[in-house]
Amino acid sequence: MRILITGGAGFLGSHLCERLLREGNQVICLDNLFTGRKCNIAHLLDHPEFELVRHDVTDPFKFEVDQIYNLACPASPTHYQHNPIKTIKTSVLGTLHCLGLAKRTNARVFQASTSEVYGDPEIHPQTEAYKGSVNPIGIRACYDEGKRCAETLCFDYHRQHHIDIRVGRIFNTYGPRMLPDDGRVVSNFIVQALRGADLTLYGDGSQTRSFCYVDDLIEGFIRLMNHPRLTGPINLGNPAEFTILQLAQRILAKTHSPSKIIFLPLPADDPKQRCPDISLAHSELGWNPTVSLDTGLDTTIGYFRKLLLT
Repeated sequence: MRILITGGAGFLGSHLCERLLREGNQVICLDNLFTGRKCNIAHLLDHPEFELVRHDVTDPFKFEVDQIYNLACPASPTHYQHNPIKTIKTSVLGTLHCLGLAKRTNARVFQASTSEVYGDPEIHPQTEAYKGSVNPIGIRACYDEGKRCAETLCFDYHRQHHIDIRVGRIFNTYGPRMLPDDGRVVSNFIVQALRGADLTLYGDGSQTRSFCYVDDLIEGFIRLMNHPRLTGPINLGNPAEFTILQLAQRILAKTHSPSKIIFLPLPADDPKQRCPDISLAHSELGWNPTVSLDTGLDTTIGYFRKLLLT
């Protein structure tokens, strides 16, 4: 198939490009390189079935494609709060342009949504039926509400124009090619530990997250996109739950770092718990994460150790 990936030079997008090329597809990688990096896909540039197009999804685009993976949007608080208006435009206009292209070409669209649509959840773990508890005027709203609106657009295009959609809600994911300065907890802790700096932990560390290794997530993407009928939304994440303090302690042990843990005030609207119920992904897609946190951290620490040395 001929497949368009918006945000294809980013952390998740570059891994998806590799996987789809290995399966014999033609891949168009569309990215404005704000949080994406050319080095993530440099090894693919000579591939005969790969094409990199530098373009911003807030501007219209036209291609002849069979499938569209819409991954374009900064996903870490550091980056999406840098220009919040641009962030919400990326989610809304980018999704509109993908859906408009799908309407013209009869392509199937995968919308990369997020667990952030659940906000600071009042139920635990979160199922797809939960409507969420989101502050629409908070500092995270540019991302949270942008992704919620993108889901709305997908289902309205599906109902009104019969667009074939797949909506996946991504929970915390980590692995090689994360940016060292993106502000996400796994990359933050690893980089701080390797540099011998204090690990900055917000709040008392009792807040929980679930961490999915990137290879597991990409497998979930592929299975959902190629399911014959399931539109979603569907949770994609690892249900193994850890406190942020446990994560920090585990990374210190693995890196043999002399770093100390320091505690800072919790940011506004930071969720206290975040863990997916993946019953639907298991029953409909036959999907379960297989990479343990220890194994995934070992690989990710190795990546950052090499990155910082170079």
